[in-house]
Amino acid sequence: MMAFFMPLAVIFAAEMGDKSMLLALAFATRYSVATVLGGVLCATLINHLAVVWLGAYLSGGLPMEAIKLACSLSFIVFGLWTLRGEEAEEGKEATGRSPFLTVAVAFFLSEMGDKTQLATLALAAEYRNVQLVWLGSSLGMALADAVGIVIGRGLGKKIPEALIQSASAGIFIALGLGGFYDALPEHTDKWMTALFFATTVLLAGYFLGKPLLLRSKEAVAAKKKGA
Repeated sequence: MMAFFMPLAVIFAAEMGDKSMLLALAFATRYSVATVLGGVLCATLINHLAVVWLGAYLSGGLPMEAIKLACSLSFIVFGLWTLRGEEAEEGKEATGRSPFLTVAVAFFLSEMGDKTQLATLALAAEYRNVQLVWLGSSLGMALADAVGIVIGRGLGKKIPEALIQSASAGIFIALGLGGFYDALPEHTDKWMTALFFATTVLLAGYFLGKPLLLRSKEAVAAKKKGA
């Protein structure tokens, strides 16, 4: 049973405070607990199964920098999309975009090249038990992210929705920019490239999020006035 409990404990500890937990917190302020937890669990099961069965092949056949760069850019897109505020929600309903699918895709991408993915690969190689390592690591990640979901739901009841959207977008963009910097090849001028890219993204975020920031200030002022 160590092949089950050891991955559970290791992944739970590694996930605490990790970017995936922050994503769970951010999503929980916008979507229901069942939607976020279901998306997390689905993405984790698929991702960790791929790692356990095909991790060695993928890590040897695909450049990890390219994977991390693609994932980082997707987080920035998620952040900018979040800044669209109410228009994005209306567009989601009109096009049938599923919150569950949004959460699942975001978590799947967040784990690509992450330390929990690498830890799962190492544990699978050590214990040589695909099923138990897969289930243990997946449950450990789900439990850790459940903590983020509980915190996110608590914040959602006390903070204006527009302010939550701004904070969520900031988390996505910050994670994306950090991943973008790490994924840049060593031979490039990382600081200058990252600074130029970050400036472009932040300017785009400012113009997209200007109406949302205004609503955040109005909501906070109204809350203070009512209190």
